[in-house]
Amino acid sequence: MKKAVTVILALSSLIAAYSCKQEEEKPKVKYVAPAEVKKPEKKDSSQIKVADLPVHMEGTKYLIHPVGDMRIYDNSAYKTYGSRMNDNVSYAISNYNRFELTGYFENLKFQHIDSTSLYPLTDKQVQIQTATYLNIIAERTKKQLLVYTLVDSDTNQDGKIDANDIRSLYISDISGMNFTKLSQDMQELIDWNIVEVQNRIYFRTIEDINKNGAFDKNDMVHYQFCNLIADEWVVESYEPVN
Repeated sequence: MKKAVTVILALSSLIAAYSCKQEEEKPKVKYVAPAEVKKPEKKDSSQIKVADLPVHMEGTKYLIHPVGDMRIYDNSAYKTYGSRMNDNVSYAISNYNRFELTGYFENLKFQHIDSTSLYPLTDKQVQIQTATYLNIIAERTKKQLLVYTLVDSDTNQDGKIDANDIRSLYISDISGMNFTKLSQDMQELIDWNIVEVQNRIYFRTIEDINKNGAFDKNDMVHYQFCNLIADEWVVESYEPVN
């Protein structure tokens, strides 16, 4: 009987712990009064800013330097920077796969191949997750563009701009100029793709219309596209499910 009671208590503890863990999951959106909004926190002193070596997108005249923070890991007896791989230290903050940069970086700096000057993509606090060069559009139209997925706002009001916030879609010239937001504020980017025959980018977003702080089946999916070679990038809506 004593063993049975012990087992029941143990199971109760596990269930309680699991329930707490479920409750701790942060929503992507939190609605608060303006006076309650937290400002993004200052950078953690346990991080150092580093830049990866530059990458060159084939056929362009610009180098791209990913910039981000590396955390210092305290390994009891000593500290190391970056992730440990077979007792070697890695300073990499991004991955490059021919026409796409992926990672979690706070900015990109651009450099013309004939210049020593570098300038940033943005002066705002963001977390860039992907930067994709539209090489086929460039081959067809000679217009060289980059598409970005990134976080640009602390939508869950936890004082940080990170992957727990709403992801947005942006575009710029290959030089980093004309950095423009395509998706709407407070709409989570679902996915995007390029239709080369139309020179368009299509994308889907979801809006938290019931204001419950989560994106679910009760919310609204928006379908949009943009003409990539137009003089101005104007986003238009369409309704494929109506």
